[in-house]
Amino acid sequence: MKVFKNMVPFLVGIVAVFYLLPLFMRNTAGAMMVLLFAMPVLCLAISFAYGRMRGFHVLYPLAVCLCFLPSIWIFYNESALIYVAIYGALALLGSFLGGLR
Repeated sequence: MKVFKNMVPFLVGIVAVFYLLPLFMRNTAGAMMVLLFAMPVLCLAISFAYGRMRGFHVLYPLAVCLCFLPSIWIFYNESALIYVAIYGALALLGSFLGGLR
């Protein structure tokens, strides 16, 4: 339970990225910029900060994946399922690199 409590501030940031940035997508070009640039960079940065402050934990990338799943049906369609793996991999990479001290 303590591990999850340590993740909460970082997961709030991830949820903000996953659910607030799509509100700014007005056209296809904007959507591609958000999905292919802004969200991955922010996901990697927040995950790196998590790893730097809390160390690496394998549950963090899984929590990031679970946070993104509902947004698929809210903002996108099933073709965006690949981003679950992409954001999970970025969270894994960021938290691992941040955890290297």
